[in-house]
Amino acid sequence: MLAALAVTLWAHAAPHSAMTLHVPEPVARGSAPLVGVPAPGQTMELSISLPLRNEDELRSLVRVITSPASPEYRHYLSVAEFTARYGPSFADYRSLVRWAVEHNLHPHPFPANRRILDVQSTVSDVERAFHVRIGIYRHPSEGRTFYAPDREPSLDLAQPVLHISGLDDYAQPVSHLVRGEVPEGTAKKPTGSGPDGNFIGSDIRAAYYGGTALTGTGQSLGLFEFAGYNLADVRRYFQKVGQLNDVPIVGVSLNGANLECKDKCNDGEQALDMEEALSMAPGLKQLVVYVGHYQEAILNQMASDDTSAQLSCSWGWGPDAAELDPIFEEFAAQGQSFLVATGDDGYLLKQGVVWPADDQLATAVGGTDLTTNGPGGAWLGETGWYYSGGGPSPDGIPIPDFQKPFVTAQNKGSRELRNVPDIAGDAQVDNYSCFVGGCYTGNGGTSYAAPLWAGFIALANQFAAASGKPSIGFLNTPIYAIGGTNGYEAAFHDEIKGYNGRYAAGPGFDLVTGFGSPNGEATIKALVRGR
Repeated sequence: MLAALAVTLWAHAAPHSAMTLHVPEPVARGSAPLVGVPAPGQTMELSISLPLRNEDELRSLVRVITSPASPEYRHYLSVAEFTARYGPSFADYRSLVRWAVEHNLHPHPFPANRRILDVQSTVSDVERAFHVRIGIYRHPSEGRTFYAPDREPSLDLAQPVLHISGLDDYAQPVSHLVRGEVPEGTAKKPTGSGPDGNFIGSDIRAAYYGGTALTGTGQSLGLFEFAGYNLADVRRYFQKVGQLNDVPIVGVSLNGANLECKDKCNDGEQALDMEEALSMAPGLKQLVVYVGHYQEAILNQMASDDTSAQLSCSWGWGPDAAELDPIFEEFAAQGQSFLVATGDDGYLLKQGVVWPADDQLATAVGGTDLTTNGPGGAWLGETGWYYSGGGPSPDGIPIPDFQKPFVTAQNKGSRELRNVPDIAGDAQVDNYSCFVGGCYTGNGGTSYAAPLWAGFIALANQFAAASGKPSIGFLNTPIYAIGGTNGYEAAFHDEIKGYNGRYAAGPGFDLVTGFGSPNGEATIKALVRGR
């Protein structure tokens, strides 16, 4: 296909700008000094996004598919069906590929949904293709430099382009892991099975599921990562805790990212995500780890592959709803659950990075402090974690309709803005993990809560499949539907104590723990039932 496109004659169109902004604010207002330029032959990796078609119709479809009261509830689309109805047309995608080839932007393999074209090129070719100059600027508040274009990019292309990722690295992604790295023998917690009484993944599984019948059999789980991983760390973890795990791990590279992280590289987030998800769902068909440089490319590949009905993200970055909401809508339309950690700085207004946890189409996972009745034992008690990210959206995301009935004077939620979290799981610094070439106690963060919930949803989707039911899909509507019934107290562990610096946990929905943590088969059956 690429060879055929490369030789097709291309009619030039008048340059026009992309639909979103690309110049960081400090560059636009002149507060970031220009200190240099990159070498013309330096390699750049870009992701070019096209807008969806029929977006109003898609939003209506998502509302119907995700509404427990609708007769079309959970009647999902395949990737092919979604692409035919809402994806960019084949002609538009072909035109984008032609344009890229003509401008020496070398395409990577094409995703099935035709939303994104990943390309590789040099700085000089990128500058010519997008009519910009790439400069190196001094960051106004961080001790580093960043690269960025000097003006908004424009393309000699007839059809509109939504966004181009990779033209700057001003905003850096943030992991929601709290790394204690405490040497063994110094941190004590009496109820965990790990060194010094710290929790290991099987403790979390025992506390939140408590059974043996469901292991995630037949299910695939996808992890979102911005860096590669060292499988030796994951193997070391299961050896240390005396457990066998033989789930196939499939790496998917985007934007030329390296899957392998050798020696003592920083794979803390990646390794713990894998260890926690595999512990909660030890019988998965596969664990798919998506690694890339740009969130659009990673998320779009998750949607385009559609192999995993449960997806976990423990990273945060600057808000970009215009570019990502179309992908989140595809997740919902295809029946994929997207769980995102809310962060570890307490109430959201004092946090620097929350997005995408506060998006309307993400399920935001906050933190708790869990207690069990002994090593490998049952759930005993739980409170809201002091550092659990929670509160109204600092990014101005409006409140979704399903959340409005749960805002009260007691929980101090906003009636105009999206409130997070929706649910929660253990995030206290009492977890044992292996990463960066070693194993440590004293780790925590909502980075643990998101993958444990993704693993738990794999158990629920195994149960759904065995019952002849579709996957749970978008989690928020069934969670809030359950939260409004008499069965809520049985379906969730409702944390009524805890404080995150501004908001207090309390009965029902709150801005520290949402509706709470999983309560075994009761949660699974309620989620599969959908209300």
